[in-house]
Amino acid sequence: MPNSRRSGAADSVPPVPGVTLDAMRESDVEHVARIEAVSFASAWQPEHFLHEILENRFAVNRVLRRGRSILGYSSVWHLDDELKINNFAIAAEQRRRGLGRWMLRHILTAAREAGCVHATLEVRDSNAAARGLYRAHGFVESGRRRGYYQREGEDAILMAAEL
Repeated sequence: MPNSRRSGAADSVPPVPGVTLDAMRESDVEHVARIEAVSFASAWQPEHFLHEILENRFAVNRVLRRGRSILGYSSVWHLDDELKINNFAIAAEQRRRGLGRWMLRHILTAAREAGCVHATLEVRDSNAAARGLYRAHGFVESGRRRGYYQREGEDAILMAAEL
C-alpha cells in the first residue's frame, strides 16, 4: 500500500476509546441502513445488507461498534485476488475522528491476509473527503463511469490500489 502506514501495534488501537471492528449481524442492519440513508442519496435498503450477510459468500461485512452503538460499517467482497469495496460509511456525528482511516486500514490488511493483491471501488466525483481518504491509502483514479449515480446524474470515479 503506497503512501500509507503498514499495520502495526498503533493500528490496533482505535482512535475513539472502546471501539471495536466486528462482523455485521442481522441485528445491526437497521442501524447500518440508517447510516447508509444519511450518507448516500442512492442508499442500499436493509434487505441489501441482509443479502450480503446471509447469502453472499464473497461478502465481508463489518461494523464499528462502541457498546450498543454502530459508528460505521463496511461491505466488501473478496473475489479471488481482488478486494471490491462496495459500501463504506461513518455515522455523520462520528466523522473526522479517524474512524474511517482506522477501519479502512483494517479492511485492507484483512484483504491482503485473505490473498487479495489489488482493490477497487467507485466513489462519487463530488465526494472529495472519501477520495482523499482512499488516495491516502494508495488508491489512484483508474477511470470514470459517466452518470453512474443515475438519480443525480453524477459520475463515479473508479479507484484502484495494489495491496
